[in-house]
Amino acid sequence: MNLIEKKILSDGVIEPGDILKINNFLNQQIEPEAISFIAQELKNRFEGIGATKILTIEISGIPIATMLGHYLNLPAIFARKQEILNVTDGMYVSQAFSFTHKQQNKVYVPTPFISSTDKILIIDDFMANGEACRALIDIVSQADATIVGIGIAIEKGFMKGGKELRAEGYRVESVAIIDEMDYHTQSIRFRDNKSSHFIKFRE
Repeated sequence: MNLIEKKILSDGVIEPGDILKINNFLNQQIEPEAISFIAQELKNRFEGIGATKILTIEISGIPIATMLGHYLNLPAIFARKQEILNVTDGMYVSQAFSFTHKQQNKVYVPTPFISSTDKILIIDDFMANGEACRALIDIVSQADATIVGIGIAIEKGFMKGGKELRAEGYRVESVAIIDEMDYHTQSIRFRDNKSSHFIKFRE
């Protein structure tokens, strides 16, 4: 069991509707050890693929992408969920539905930051149905750039996002993949681990 799986078990909270809250080490409070571990794992998996830039979406993908950019010596770009008013250049625009917040967001990246010669490594904190990744894929497509990989901190393997993207030929690497989780029993099972592990709530 890796560090992120252990952190999910010790600090995570399962809520109704297949929501996993990990606010105290990734989505609200940022623990450098956890971010560094995720970035190092993704570095090990994607080093040497020829990426020229990292692309993520605000907010929680930013620290992961930044740390990974440091390890790979690559710039990290993030798509904003609000239009950037002081940008005079063109804008790549797409839409992403948030599984957690149940809302549709437009996402924006100024056109000078991605060109047709770029090889993009997409990074995100969570993957459920893959909507955020789809929006980033669309932005890369608008730029006529190339996607060389998709790195995820935590993937809900029982949902369609990762499965569909892999079937389409994308290389998707996730640090932790959850195959089952149950709100009523507060249990969780990670891929490649046949036993269920119970989340321990903080007192």
